[in-house]
Amino acid sequence: MRIHFSKYQGSGNDFIIVDNRNGLFAPTKQQIIHLCDRKFGIGSDGLIMIEETDHADFYMNFFNPDGSQSFCGNGSRCAVRYAQKLGLVGASGEFKAIDTTHPFATDELLVKIKMKNVLGIEREDEDYIIHTGSPHYIIYKQNIEAIDIVTEARKIRYSDRFREEGINVNFVEEIKDVLHVRTYERGVEDETLSCGTGVTAVALSYAHQFPGLKMVKVQSRGGALSVNMRNLGDGQFEDVWLCGPAQAVFEGEVTI
Repeated sequence: MRIHFSKYQGSGNDFIIVDNRNGLFAPTKQQIIHLCDRKFGIGSDGLIMIEETDHADFYMNFFNPDGSQSFCGNGSRCAVRYAQKLGLVGASGEFKAIDTTHPFATDELLVKIKMKNVLGIEREDEDYIIHTGSPHYIIYKQNIEAIDIVTEARKIRYSDRFREEGINVNFVEEIKDVLHVRTYERGVEDETLSCGTGVTAVALSYAHQFPGLKMVKVQSRGGALSVNMRNLGDGQFEDVWLCGPAQAVFEGEVTI
């Protein structure tokens, strides 16, 4: 089967996107792993299929590079740009994903998506655990650039508590009112240049400490993003919006 695909990136998170509104593309787990492989496939941080739904402008069907499914913040922002290219949506609208329906708004430079409400924050000693569509473990550290992130993150990701379901691990450092973050992603099982749900979780962990904040700036290795929120107290947030760039990289065809 020959598949036409597009490659998009959002602050360094890159994705293979396929228009699957006809429903003909049903990849196996092994095919997804192959497509996302950076040596033997196209290479990406995930596969996105744009599909039909009666409940929104489109359905964003996301697969991690290991074939598992979850919600993806940066992937969603890329999917919005791709849907605009297809003529499915205008400057605003909403899409359905595995977790909920997400409104979005765009301009020429940025894509902003509304994330699911956060109903609580868990503490693990000095660390935070927050679910923003995907689960995230957040550690505040000094000099995060010196951390062997894969080694340190895997101690948490493959601990007895998180081994089966998996968890993303974020290391955070505040520098001049900007949160710098490095993220190890489950499903990718490595560090990525950015993670939208991780950036959101990090921003909310910071806003939890400073309840008056309504916007937090976050710098990932792949670029700058921002998160707006309304803090309800007790670790609860609503009107959470993730904002950043999303751009087309290239397109092509692949036989699977």
